[in-house]
Order: sequence, then structure tokens, then C-alpha cells
Amino acid sequence: MTTAVAAPFRFFSLQVSRTRRLGPSLARVTFTGPDLHAFHSDGHDQSLSLFLPHPGQDEPRVPLELGDGWWQGWRELPDDVRAVMRSYTLRALRRDARGRTAEIDVDFVLHGIGAGAAGAAGPASRWAAGAAPGDRVLLLGPAVADNRAIRFRPPGDTDLVVIWGDETAVPAACAIVEALPPGLRARVWLEVPHAGDVPPLRAPADAEVTWLAREEGAPGSSLDAVRAAQLPSAERPYVWLAGESGCVKELRRHFTGERGVDRRRVTFTGYWRRGLTEEQLREEG
Repeated sequence: MTTAVAAPFRFFSLQVSRTRRLGPSLARVTFTGPDLHAFHSDGHDQSLSLFLPHPGQDEPRVPLELGDGWWQGWRELPDDVRAVMRSYTLRALRRDARGRTAEIDVDFVLHGIGAGAAGAAGPASRWAAGAAPGDRVLLLGPAVADNRAIRFRPPGDTDLVVIWGDETAVPAACAIVEALPPGLRARVWLEVPHAGDVPPLRAPADAEVTWLAREEGAPGSSLDAVRAAQLPSAERPYVWLAGESGCVKELRRHFTGERGVDRRRVTFTGYWRRGLTEEQLREEG
């Protein structure tokens, strides 16, 4: 069942097509669905909302029959019935011969999964670790290619792109880097839990990408490397920061304060906050 919400977004009923383990802490899930042809996005950090079933459920429970009232109805469902909602970014989409979206990839961070993992696994990590072809999910995603859930928007006169992200931002950051036009310089720092979590990346020649593996370090261990870095000279830099909200705010202050980058040329997004679940973040607004 598919229900329009409010343009430019709508619900898509999807099934797992295949899965791939990218590293100790990362997994890729490929989705398809009969109405995915209506999924449109021209962005490289496209935000999505995934609704996942609880163990024992065949599909996630979201009261789509309520139309525009689905949100309130979803919140009123019992905790063990209401679909688990998590925010992700699109890693890639593939089109069929007619140019319509046929598949999308979403990369999951597997917190608390595997030997030696720190902390308890959350519901999305558990779902992704056990996902199999045919498993059903709901996705709230874009029906319009240019939409407000795309944040990477460098001005046309940009002469240097600077990127920092932790593992939650790696899918979006990789998609951004791969799409950079030839000749545009980029300096990129991407932080992952382990060296084995570094995914393949087709970076253009003018992009310098530094991978920083925390191993046993805390999230944000790469901030000192960013602060100490010598950036290429640029008159009109653009900065994109995404990941743990405290780290993002700290780096935003660094670039706007210490490096003098115009605030209007810095895009910053907190994908998560240390010590809080997504439900708690949502309650805080």
C-alpha cells in the first residue's frame, strides 16, 4: 500500500533485494519495490526515514490508512507494535532502461553487533544484521528530485569543498565525493570505527580523502586532525559537516571562527547525539 503524505515526500513499500557486509561495523542493504519508480532524488546526501518491523512482525506497522494523520496514529501505537523509525541517507540509486529508479542502497552502522562490540545493539542494527531478501520495510522518501531533505548545496562559485563526517555520514559523504565535478578541489576527512570499515570510494583526482579509524577511540577522535590540517588556499570554500551533533557543532565553530569561513557557506547536520536514542532526540524536537 502506498500513501501520499505531503509533497515532495511519500511512502514506498520496499523489500530487501540483497545485503552485503562492508566491514566489521557497516552493512549495505539494497531495496526494491513495485512503486520505486516514483522515487526521485538529485541530491547526494538525501535524507530518508525507514520504518522497520519488530522481531516476529512480517512488516512494519504504520497506520497509512489514516492518510495525513498517520504520524499521530503511529505515535499512539504500543511501543512493541509501532514500527521502528530511523533516519538514514541514500548511498546510491540505480535506474532501469527507462530511466526510472529500480533499486536503492542504504548503508547501516551496526552498533553493538559482532565480537568485541561496545554497547548494546539497537533495533535498526539488529534488523540490518539479520536482513534477508524479501524482508519488508516502509520508506518515507522523495517524490520530487530537488527537495528540502538534500543539504549539500555548494554555491556555484565554490573553489574548495571541505568535508568531515563520522560513520553515520560516510554513505552521504562518499556519494558526494564521487559526484564532485572534475577540477573542483576537495579535502575530506571520514571517521570510521575500524580500519576494516573503509569502503571502496571512487574519488576524483582533485579530492584528497583521509580515512581515520578510531579503533578503541571515542567518536570525534578525528577532530584534532581536521583542526591541525593545512587547507589549500581558497577564496570561496564550502564546508559540509555531518555526524555526531557535538562534533559537528565544534567543527562549525572552528571553520567559522578560527578559519573565517562565511557561515552561509557551512552546512552542518547532526545525525545523532551521544547518549541519546533517536526517539529521545525526536521528543526534544
